[in-house]
Amino acid sequence: MSSTLFTPYKLAGLELANRIVVSPMCQYSADDGCANDWHLMHLGMLANSGASLVIVEATHVERHGRITHGCLGLYSDDNEAALARVVSSARRAGSAKFGIQIAHAGRKASAQKPWEGAGSLTPDADPWPTIAASPLPWGENWHVPREVTQADMTRVRDAFVSSIQRALRIGFDEIELHFAHGYLAHGFMSPLSNKRTDEYGGSFENRMRFPLSIARAARAVVPKGLPLGARITGSDWREGGLTPDDAVAIAKALKAEGIDFICVSSGGVAGDIRNPTEPGFNVAIAERVKKEAGIPTRCVGLIVKPGHAEEIVVKGQADMVSMARAFLDDPHWGWHAAKALGAEVARPVQYARAGPKLWAPAAAKA
Repeated sequence: MSSTLFTPYKLAGLELANRIVVSPMCQYSADDGCANDWHLMHLGMLANSGASLVIVEATHVERHGRITHGCLGLYSDDNEAALARVVSSARRAGSAKFGIQIAHAGRKASAQKPWEGAGSLTPDADPWPTIAASPLPWGENWHVPREVTQADMTRVRDAFVSSIQRALRIGFDEIELHFAHGYLAHGFMSPLSNKRTDEYGGSFENRMRFPLSIARAARAVVPKGLPLGARITGSDWREGGLTPDDAVAIAKALKAEGIDFICVSSGGVAGDIRNPTEPGFNVAIAERVKKEAGIPTRCVGLIVKPGHAEEIVVKGQADMVSMARAFLDDPHWGWHAAKALGAEVARPVQYARAGPKLWAPAAAKA
């Protein structure tokens, strides 16, 4: 049988071996924004996972834009040098292409690492001031952010550009803007978190004004042919918040700014919101975005089985499938999916003896 999941795909000017993408996964293990040997191990493992594209975790454009003290950044020369070392080594060891997610955490910054509680940093834990569309805390017992000013918008937009330029020097194959999960850009988009009364609040067009300015500035520095995309929210999962209709409108607006693809995620705009738990809960939204906005899409959200991933691309619900925890559980998920679907996938020669075509002859000689 032939597998659609394992057919090549061209995203802008980037040739991908298959439709499988490793989603960005925060590791909360950086040193003042700098990648280290943990990231080398983590990304090196994923480079040989069978996925055609690995996205480096949310990487922040300024020090105070990080989620936690352990989050990656690209705001200094030290950050750039450290990440360049890691990505260069992972490339040499594996076959995957590498993308990066560029982010600003907004009111979700200055937080504890997940294994330390995941709440707002306490006064004795070196917290920092945060910014957001409106001075509303993300959740109960969270700090109150300062409302973003025009000067903040200029600084943050310039910081996105600077971080993207650093990512291009490192040699990333793809750039993704993080416009979801309740972080700064999503905080502007959602009426649940944006209560402004100026030209950046109120109507959909006003709430999109600042995020679109970031996309416009990013497109101006990312060369044509190198994919520039955005992760957006498909739904806030709360009445009065963003809906799938809004996701289509957001995708259309970003496409008009030159964005090449959309990654559909959802939730995260407030601390007490919980996402659905059924496998592929964003797939139907991604399908609408793909068809109604006319833009390449990938989706994420509890997609773990090869047959499910295959079904998504066969039905045209998304062009690419993005997974995170599935690859943490099984670092060779792509290999096993290829075997299940009767497809081939690249493996390093050092591991060739585990390949389906070589296993039987090797066993016979043993």
